[in-house]
Amino acid sequence: MKIPIRGFIVANDEKEIYEWFGYEVTCPRDVAGWLEKTNGETLEVEINSPGGDVYSGSEIYTALMNYKGKVNVDIVGVAASAASVIAMAGDIVRISPTAQIMIHNVSSRASGDYRSMEHKAEMLKNYNKSIANAYRLKTGMEEQELFDLMDSGGSANTGAWLTAQKSKELGFADEIMFDTGNKLVASAGINDGMLPQGVIDKMRNLLPELKNRDIEDSSEQIENEEETEDVVAKDELEQEELEEVENVVNQAKVDIDKFKARLNLLKLKGEMIND
Repeated sequence: MKIPIRGFIVANDEKEIYEWFGYEVTCPRDVAGWLEKTNGETLEVEINSPGGDVYSGSEIYTALMNYKGKVNVDIVGVAASAASVIAMAGDIVRISPTAQIMIHNVSSRASGDYRSMEHKAEMLKNYNKSIANAYRLKTGMEEQELFDLMDSGGSANTGAWLTAQKSKELGFADEIMFDTGNKLVASAGINDGMLPQGVIDKMRNLLPELKNRDIEDSSEQIENEEETEDVVAKDELEQEELEEVENVVNQAKVDIDKFKARLNLLKLKGEMIND
């Protein structure tokens, strides 16, 4: 069974908001629904995602790790940030020669005094340790090695971008796709396209009203279409009646012409008799 992991990784209650804006997203509920339809067959997980919410990524990773059947992962575009964590759930991880994996430190928006910032910094370090566990289980690398990779790039919005060859070398994947015999294998600035939390919170309240408005607009459109159809049907009926009248008139003209011809013939016969 194929399971597509595409677009941003978002929380269940935020998916509808992203989709309303036209974003392609994946949430834990999507994956849980697909897994319910399986019967232990091999899963083919296809990933092209810039990552997103760390909690949702962890939930999807855990669901795939708990799956009793075999899990194959194909990275066909990018597996960045939270999506790279999900990729680590594969028994076999394949990466396209044109694809990349990106891993980096967890980042967050925060405000407050120095105590709040210190607490937030400690919390982010713990998040880094948590996601590094998934990388360590897959690659066998030491924790500090992984931290050094995640630190690379020099800022919170950059990290380590791994080509297919580098992914194979470090053990993030098992095979390079289309490269027979080779074995192989996350959001920095790539997640900047995600919706700000303030927008999500506002849309959570506005979305029901907008959906109702869409329904009303659709109903009005249907009514207008029905009225248009009635007018068209009426015009078609009048046209049919007009054509029917024209046919009757034309037939009458034919009958009259026949009658005149017969009358002339009779007159001609009468003249011949009188002569």
